[in-house]
This record gives sequence, structure tokens and C-alpha cells, in this order.
Amino acid sequence: MNFIADMHIHSKYSRACSKDLTIPNLEKWARVKGVNLLGTGDFTHPKWIQELKAALTETEKESGFFQTKTGFPFVLQTEISLIYTHNNKGRKIHNLIFAPSFQAVDEITKFLLTRGRVDYDGRPIFKIPCPELVEKMKAIDERIQVIPAHAWTPWFGLYGANGGFDSIKDAFQDQIKNVHAIETGLSSDPLMNWRLKELDNINLVSFSDTHSFWPWRLGREATVFNIEPNFNALAKALETGTGLQETIEVNPNLGKYHMTGHRVCGVSFHPEEAKKLNDVCPKCGNKLTVGVDQRIEELANRPLGYTPENAKPFRSLIPLSELLAQFHAKAVATKKIWEEYRKLVTERQSEYDVLLRMPIDDIAKATNKEFGEIMERNRAGKINVKGGYDGLYGVPMLDEKAEQNYQEEQQSMMASMKKKQTGLQEFFS
Repeated sequence: MNFIADMHIHSKYSRACSKDLTIPNLEKWARVKGVNLLGTGDFTHPKWIQELKAALTETEKESGFFQTKTGFPFVLQTEISLIYTHNNKGRKIHNLIFAPSFQAVDEITKFLLTRGRVDYDGRPIFKIPCPELVEKMKAIDERIQVIPAHAWTPWFGLYGANGGFDSIKDAFQDQIKNVHAIETGLSSDPLMNWRLKELDNINLVSFSDTHSFWPWRLGREATVFNIEPNFNALAKALETGTGLQETIEVNPNLGKYHMTGHRVCGVSFHPEEAKKLNDVCPKCGNKLTVGVDQRIEELANRPLGYTPENAKPFRSLIPLSELLAQFHAKAVATKKIWEEYRKLVTERQSEYDVLLRMPIDDIAKATNKEFGEIMERNRAGKINVKGGYDGLYGVPMLDEKAEQNYQEEQQSMMASMKKKQTGLQEFFS
């Protein structure tokens, strides 16, 4: 059975998340999006787990998949934040945990309560080293999966510039044998991750890390599995790649941390430019937030474009709502964009049906010829995106004029900074 799975989500009990993140809303909007397998998110939170146990029943005895009354499937999932010191160095990382049963969830929570609280946030923080976390999870149930979340994000990613790790071995040490996958995150894609040899035997998965249920967030990244509908098959896919068909990505430039930059000053840079600046903002002198693109350049031991023999395919797609918003120059949640969205997405046709399968001629008839051409370019991964940085999302460039304006803006900014640097050098010489 084919699943388009988004297994990194949050509930209304996580900080900075929508208070309308409920099971009914998640199911409703997953169906609209075309996602047919969701993570539950936040299973350690005492109020959320009560709601999960009330709303979900196991699809079959010991299947490890759970469903709503209307039959929508969920997998028990949470995200844990680890902040600790190892070898006199601070470490910060987020990990996803997938569990096969409510009993296993109860045991996981019981263990975590020996190290701190779980009631203040859906994504709680602990001073537990990564190897110990994995070892404890496997002791509870061998089938439990631990996966580094958004692996390249600067602040809490496995490879993030501020996370304290330079390799997966450094993070998980002797327990690396029990870590079989990483979540690449919005700001990177498989092509970028393939540049690291150490990831050759690690499966790459993509999920949304959504903080709301809206279709430009939920399911914006997903992993496609062709597996039997049970947790054992899912675990095998994560461990061996068997049944893991492909990932659906956004253009990594759309991610909030793709480029190096400083949002307060409104500047962003490609890796070689940031290196010349010593990662210092030329406007204010503060340290730049080192982006994913630069971090991969620092750690890569292969050229861009290298593809491993066992590489899984991936698609690069920009969510429909964002394309419509850019095309019509309106905010994504406005009435106009919803009206245009509903011309394409119906009760019989999900957003992924539109993005992947709806004939381009039919899209053009429902909207117009120009937008049909944009959708064709989107399927081909040929829409350029102004890179996101320092917490700001990237912006799709839908026409030549937008791209030209962006390029001119970048060139002007670089010329201004070069002039400023030259002036400073002359002053201090």
C-alpha cells in the first residue's frame, strides 16, 4: 500500500504552534493535502496523549498503526530536544521518536519523567546524551525508531552550525548501529546530503515539522512508502530502505535557513561570500547565522551532483497555496487565494493530485494559461527561489522580471558592502 507520510508534526500543546492543531483538523487537512499517513506528534504530553488514546484505535491487533473513527491512519510520534555537554562541549539536537504501541509510549514517558518534566511543552527538553536516549528506547522496545530531526537546521540539527556535532558518529557514538535515517529538513534536499560519504547507508526522509494544519505547512515535505499498513513494515523501511520509495521536498532555498544571513539587517550570502566576511554581518558587525548551504560546503567530501548507487528518487515541489499567492500578489491566507485554490482542489482531488497528476491543460482551463505554465515548471523543479535565511522563508521567483529584480538587488547590495569594506580598510591603513 502506498502512503504519502508526514510523520513530523506537533500538537496544540507545543510552543509556537496553532491552538487549533487537533486530531480532527489534522485529519481534515491531511485529506485536503493528499497525505494519507500522519505522525501524532507530542505523545509525551499528558493532555495530548489522553486525547490520542480517546481518538485513536489500533487498525488491527498489534499492527502499531492507529486510526480515527473514519479510518485515517496515524503513527505514534514525538520530538525530543536534547541539550547537554559532552567532552566539554555544548550539544543541542532534536530527535524524532516513533513508537509501536501506547504501552511503549507510556514506558518512554515513564523514563523521561526520571529526567525531568513533560507537561510544559509538547517538545520537552532533557539533558540526555544521544547514545543514552537511543539505548533506553531500544531497551523499551526494539522496534522504536530514533531519527535526527531537521538534520541541518543551525540551532538544533545534527549537522547544524550551532549544534555541536560534525558527524552522525560524533552524535550517537556506539549507538549509531541503531540510527538508520535522518530527516533532511526544509533547507536541504537529498542532492545536498549525498555529498557526505557517511550518509551512504543512512536513509533520507522528509517531513513537514508543521506547526499548523494549513496545506502550505502540513505535508509540504513528505516521504512515500510502499509498505503493508503496520509499524513493523514502517520500521523495516526506515532501517533498510525497503519500501521507502521517494521523498517529496520543497526547493531547499524555500527553507528558513538555507542561506547564511542576518534578518535584522536584511542581508544573505552564498557560502563563498559568507566565508570572505568571516561570517560577520558587514552592516552591524554581529555574527551571521550560518545557513545549511554553507554548512554542507564545510562538511562535504563529494562534489555537488554526486549520486550514490542506492539513492532514492525525490521530487521538488512548491506548495500550491504559495504559488497562487505569488502569482496573484496576495497573502497566502486571503479569500482570493482560497477561491483560486478551490478551483483546483476539490473533495475528489487533493492538492497532491493537482501538483503531481492533474493534466496541465486542465489546470490552465481552471485558472489561466500562465499559471498552467508555472505548474508545469513546478513539476519539473524549475522554479527559482530567493533563498531563505536566519528564520525567513524563501520566496518563489515566478517570472523573469522578479528574478531580474532580485539579481539586481543582490548585485547592488554586494557592491555597497564592497565599497563599505574598502572605505574601512582605507580608514584603518
